[in-house]
Amino acid sequence: MSDEQLGIGTRIKHPILGKGVVVETGTDTYSIYFNSAKEVKGISKDFEFEVMDATEGGGMEVVSLADVEMMINKVLDQRADIQTFVPLGNKWEKGILILKPSDESLKSKEIPMETFFHKIVMVRDRLRVMEQNINSHKVLSDEEKVHLQQYITRIYGSLTTFNVLFKESHHGFRGESSS
Repeated sequence: MSDEQLGIGTRIKHPILGKGVVVETGTDTYSIYFNSAKEVKGISKDFEFEVMDATEGGGMEVVSLADVEMMINKVLDQRADIQTFVPLGNKWEKGILILKPSDESLKSKEIPMETFFHKIVMVRDRLRVMEQNINSHKVLSDEEKVHLQQYITRIYGSLTTFNVLFKESHHGFRGESSS
């Protein structure tokens, strides 16, 4: 290996692990993603490997693999209408939500819990998309973004009542922290 500093995005060929891409540079090591291993490995800068396509490392801002993953997830969340599976709490499966008016002459409304839960999850997902659109808006000032973000946080807080429906607590709503 020469004394040149390789930048993020440099493609290399390791004698054992095969082709890889530099995803992070440290003082003494490169973090390299190897497709064959489907993971990132730390390789000493002294190690002899073939540089297939170099990207200069001088003067570049170092971006960690965690930063890259976060950016990819953000783009996917913003651009794709992909919904992750969110499980309903076991005790609610096959349950029925009954809306009964106080006026006895009016008919009650029964909604399967799965249908109601799906609508709650859709509200949560739409709020997340709105939040991302506000944060990435090119015209709004930072002050305006913070102002709108506070409303979204309060909406999440109002919806925490429905957290009882979620099987896993990390899927639920979170409003303003009391701390």
